[in-house]
Amino acid sequence: MKPAKFTSRLDNIGMTASTLCAIHCAVVPLIITALPLIGLGFLANPWFEWGMILLALIIGASAVSLSYIRVHQKLLPLILLSTGFAIIITGHLFITGWIEGIIVPLGGLTIAAAHFVNYKYAGICHNAVTQNSLRQF
Repeated sequence: MKPAKFTSRLDNIGMTASTLCAIHCAVVPLIITALPLIGLGFLANPWFEWGMILLALIIGASAVSLSYIRVHQKLLPLILLSTGFAIIITGHLFITGWIEGIIVPLGGLTIAAAHFVNYKYAGICHNAVTQNSLRQF
């Protein structure tokens, strides 16, 4: 599988996971008392949240670093990804109350933005390389 195609799939997964994470972080505090009643009490479990953060970190680091190394060499996706994780970790560890429900989803959306920018850069660079190689023939 070509690197650009592989990383674009990872970026699609990462954008989806990060957006779902942001939705999860915004909605769970609002419906936390109803979750056990509808069989979704595990969503409020800290282990589940840290597992989601770890999964997003693995997917994000893989997608962005592979694209950076093999395709576009642009720092913006790396900066956005790092900033998003810093916001999430800061929100979980140092901020409490209703403001955590605002800060942490912003981190998730920042990670989704990193995947989107990475996806666009990888597509633009991959298309440019393909067009240049076709011109040589």
